[in-house]
Amino acid sequence: MRGMMMDRPLLVSGLIEYAARYHGDTEIVSRTIEGGIHRATYAGLEARAKRLAKALARLGIGSGDRVATLAWNGYRHLELYFGVSGMGAVCHTVNPRLFHDQLRYIVNHAEDAALFFDLTFLPLVEALAPDFRSVRHFVVMTDRAHMPAANVPNLLCYEELIAGEDADYVWPLLDENTASSLCYTSGTTGNPKGSLYSHRSTVLHAFGSCMADACAVSMFDTVCPAVPMFHANAWGVPYAAAMCGAKLALPGAQLDGKSLFELFESERVTLSLGVPTVWLGLLKYLDDNRLRLTTLKRTLIGGSAVPLAMIEAFEERYKVEVLHGWGMTEMSPIGTIGTLKPAVAARPAAERYRYKVKQGRGIFGVDLKVVDAAGRELPRDGVSRGELLVRGPWVISGYYNDAAASAAAFDKDGWFRTGDVVTIDAEGYIQVVDRSKDVIKSGGEWISSIDVENAAIGHPDIAEAAVIGIPHPRWGERPLLIIAAREGSRPDKKDILRYLAGKLAKWQLPDDIVIAPEIPHTATGKILKTRLREIYRHRRPPAAE
Repeated sequence: MRGMMMDRPLLVSGLIEYAARYHGDTEIVSRTIEGGIHRATYAGLEARAKRLAKALARLGIGSGDRVATLAWNGYRHLELYFGVSGMGAVCHTVNPRLFHDQLRYIVNHAEDAALFFDLTFLPLVEALAPDFRSVRHFVVMTDRAHMPAANVPNLLCYEELIAGEDADYVWPLLDENTASSLCYTSGTTGNPKGSLYSHRSTVLHAFGSCMADACAVSMFDTVCPAVPMFHANAWGVPYAAAMCGAKLALPGAQLDGKSLFELFESERVTLSLGVPTVWLGLLKYLDDNRLRLTTLKRTLIGGSAVPLAMIEAFEERYKVEVLHGWGMTEMSPIGTIGTLKPAVAARPAAERYRYKVKQGRGIFGVDLKVVDAAGRELPRDGVSRGELLVRGPWVISGYYNDAAASAAAFDKDGWFRTGDVVTIDAEGYIQVVDRSKDVIKSGGEWISSIDVENAAIGHPDIAEAAVIGIPHPRWGERPLLIIAAREGSRPDKKDILRYLAGKLAKWQLPDDIVIAPEIPHTATGKILKTRLREIYRHRRPPAAE
C-alpha cells in the first residue's frame, strides 16, 4: 500500500523561491572584486537569478548543459548557483587554484558550454581559453564600467547580459533527480574526478546542515562561508542559508585574518565555516592585536584534522564553539559533525576535548562503517582501525563520465570507499587516523601522521606541521616531521623532540625534523603530501645513514 501524499519534487529553485517569499528582506552582503561592499536581499537574488536564467536560454544554454564558474564568494556567483540549476542546466564550479593542466582537463571533460569568471581570473582565462574546446561564451562577472580589455573570444559583460531580461520567469518543474551541479576533486592522484549532484541530493543535504544536531543553521544566524564557493559548493552553505533564511556575509577573495575579523564584526557574523589554514590566520591576527570576537558563536572546521591547540584557542580564549566536521566532495560534502551528546558534554573539559578532536558523529542521512582489508566490518570500539565506507542520499553513486574510477570506488554492496583509515567508538564518533596512503607502516605498527602533526602543532614555535614516511632499512618506514616556523621564532629540533616525547609513544616519535620555509598545499588548502614525498624522496633517518 502506498501513502496518499503529494508527489512534489525537491528542487534547488524551491530553496530560493522559499527564501524570497518568506525571508525576502534578509540581507546578502558581499565583499566585491571591484572594491567595496554590495548589499542585496533574497527577493532581489531570486529576481536576478530569473533574469540570468532567461539570458542563458537566449545564449542557447539548455537542460543538462554545463555552465562553468571561476569565481569567489559573492552575490553574482550566488545568482549563478540558483539561476543555472533552477533552469535545468548544471552549475559547474571550477577551482582556480588547480594547475593549468588540471583546469584544461576539467573544463574539457565536463564539456562546459559557457564560462563565467571574476575579474581576478582574467589572466587565467586568457591563457587557457584557446584550450577550452566546448566553451561558446565567456562572461566577465562585472559591469560595463569595469570591463577589461581582454584577449578572450565571445566575451560578454554579466550585468549587460542580464539587463536585457526581466524577472517574469517561472522556474520549470524538474524531476528532482535532474543534475544540478558538478564539482571535481582536486586530483592529487590521477585526473580530477567529477561528482554530479542532483536537486534531490542538494536539498536533502541542506536539510542535514540545518538540523540542530548538525550545523544548526537558522534564520537567527549570519553565516560567513570562509570556504570558497568553488570547493564542494561552499560545503552546501548557500542552499542551507536559503532553506532557513539566514543572512549571508560573503567574503569575496579576502580570507586573511584582518579581513575576516572586520567582516565578522561589521556584519555581526554568528557562524563561519572553513579549513584550519584559514583559522590559523584569524587566530594569529586576534592574538597579535589583542582583539576579541563579539558576535561569533560557533565555527565548523573541516578539510583536514583540527589540532587540539586550535580548538582550545577558540573555545577558551575567544568563547567560540568549535564543531569538528568531516566529509568529501563525493558526499556533498558533509558526513559527520562534532556536536557533543549530552552525556559527553557533561564530562570534565579534558574528556570533552578528547571528543572534540575527533571528526564527529554521522548525521541522519549518512551511514558509516569501518572494514578491514578483507571487507569485514570492524567493531565500534574506538580502537579497531580500518577503511571508512559510507552511503546515503547525498553520496555519489559513481563519478561523472569515468567508468574506471567508479568501478574502483565502491564495494560489492555499493558502499563508497572513502580511503580514510578511521576508528568509530561506542558513542558513534569517528576519528580519522590517516588517509590510507599517508599512514606510516613501521615495524608492524601503524603510525598516524595526523597524531604526530596534531601533537607538533601545539609547540609555540610551530605554525604548521606535516608528517610523511621515509624508508628505513630495519623498520620499513619511519616518520619525518616537516615544520614551518611561526613568524619571529627559531625552532630547535631537540626542544621539539623533548616536547613531543611527553605526548607520543617512543616508537611514534619522528626520526628527523626538517624546518622548511613553507609547506605546500593543494588547491583546497590541504597539505600536499605527494609534493613533500617527492621533495624528500631521498631523505633517510639519521640513524639509517
